[in-house]
Amino acid sequence: MQEQPNRLQRLQSFLSASPNDTFVIYALAKEYEMLGDLEKALHQFQHLLKVDPKYVGAYYHLGKLYEQLEQPETAFQTYRQGMAVARELGDQHALSELAGAKLNLGDEEDFD
Repeated sequence: MQEQPNRLQRLQSFLSASPNDTFVIYALAKEYEMLGDLEKALHQFQHLLKVDPKYVGAYYHLGKLYEQLEQPETAFQTYRQGMAVARELGDQHALSELAGAKLNLGDEEDFD
């Protein structure tokens, strides 16, 4: 009896079938992150934002990933970009989360 494919394999299969499916890309990024493969997670989040720069939820998670990778300046800029997208979309919840994450890193003078 063959084992059922694990979640990572299923997500990779879904991505092969639909390479620009933003939900699958996001799910794959989160799966890599959960498995501790931060470089692959980073690649997927970056790919996601190339496919859909208005996928506002990705900015928070990408910023947090940059923080884990000890790249606070890049995290700060990612939160800033996400805040602009959230404003454009009128997504107050995302704007609030991104602003809080950015504030936890510092203020403009710390990174400009």
